[in-house]
Amino acid sequence: MVSSYLSRWALAVVFCGSGWAGVAANPLEQMDASMRELVKKVSPAVVKIVVVGYGPAESESKRNTALIEKQTSVGSGVIVDPSGYIVTNAHVVSGAVHLHVILPQPMPAGSSALENLERHEKTVEGRVIGVSETVDLAVVKIDGKDLPSLPLDNPAQVQQGEMAFAFGSPEGLENTVTMGLVSAALRQPDPDKPMVYVQTDAAINPGNSGGPLVDVHGNLIGINTFILTQSGGNEGLGFAIPAPMVRMLYPQIRKYGHTHRGQIGVNVQRVTPALEKGLGLTDASGVIISDLLAGGPADEAGVKVGDLVLTLDGRAATSLPALEAGLFLKPPGSVAKLTVLRGDEKLEMEIPVVERPHNFDKLADLVNPAKSLVPRLGILGVEIDRDLAKELGGLRIEAGVIVAARAADPARIESGLIPGDVIHSFNGVPVVTLDGLREMVSRLTPGDAVAMEIERDQALMYVSFFMD
Repeated sequence: MVSSYLSRWALAVVFCGSGWAGVAANPLEQMDASMRELVKKVSPAVVKIVVVGYGPAESESKRNTALIEKQTSVGSGVIVDPSGYIVTNAHVVSGAVHLHVILPQPMPAGSSALENLERHEKTVEGRVIGVSETVDLAVVKIDGKDLPSLPLDNPAQVQQGEMAFAFGSPEGLENTVTMGLVSAALRQPDPDKPMVYVQTDAAINPGNSGGPLVDVHGNLIGINTFILTQSGGNEGLGFAIPAPMVRMLYPQIRKYGHTHRGQIGVNVQRVTPALEKGLGLTDASGVIISDLLAGGPADEAGVKVGDLVLTLDGRAATSLPALEAGLFLKPPGSVAKLTVLRGDEKLEMEIPVVERPHNFDKLADLVNPAKSLVPRLGILGVEIDRDLAKELGGLRIEAGVIVAARAADPARIESGLIPGDVIHSFNGVPVVTLDGLREMVSRLTPGDAVAMEIERDQALMYVSFFMD
């Protein structure tokens, strides 16, 4: 792909210049040098993530059994803070019991390709700080300081047609870079979901997930997350989570372990021909306000049930996905500027975006650091009773201890537990109370094995490790 772009670029120089020898060579050399500098700037912050977990046995002989086996998968990530915070995809770290983060090692200036091939990798242990399944974003932490990083402070403004570079570990081949174009600055692959992505034809393959997509200046465009393919490999349809969204959600995941989405307190639905005729609307299209949160921001701003939404922040919002995508990107504390049609009158309203409540945030009121701490596991837990199970909703087993937070204890075990996990059993013994869990942990000695059955995102799995 690189050679194809270079060929087209060189031909353009020939046609615009006065001769190959005098004009084409220098621009190509300058372009080559610029690309090398770009790689030197970005690649030190790109890591390979090796995830060890457990899953259903996949061999033919075990297809119809309930056996699980140890599994390893590979993804990518990018260091966004010199103290060791890494952004990657939620699906990269899903089911992780252990995370091995492979850091690129700097090469001395003037070193040969062979020396680069023979360099030793540096592997460190990582831990999951939090995830957002909806956005497919996760934050991982490794111990370190003054690490090379790609800052999120000033995400690039993406334009269709500009060059894009994808970094990562496709098929486990770390420190790989590919080049392409931004095929679309914002693309909504699924019209029924509000998520939008940067689309690129830069080669992205399994293992690239979680790696950065950057512009010619090395500024972050997005986090590579998935491809559309029939073959299983790159077909030029790659998608990345836009950098502004990453910048907005990263601090929330780092602080809370999940995201805090904004809302304005409305329900909307698509205007169908039958709805248009039934309500006596004229030339109606797009979306209609079907419900309001009493006393919510939209209600207080004067929005009424039956209003037709025309624009959001000056952009047409005449389809349900367009409106939902626009609201999805609005952080709490911002203002949504809505234009609605009420009868024959157009009204403009400014509506404050407030934080949508999160189930796990309610656990904070139940946590007492002195009573909720489970030493050595390094977690703050809350016992699940009937009322809490009902409030959380969707639990497979309505008993156990839910992980409300991770304790800031450097001596804690890297158990693989993340906020929201529900511990149901400990080495085969059901977990019902915090005291019972603490007692089982206290009896263990260094080197003892631990196997916990937990519930994560309504799926049961095992987390296992050895006590230090």
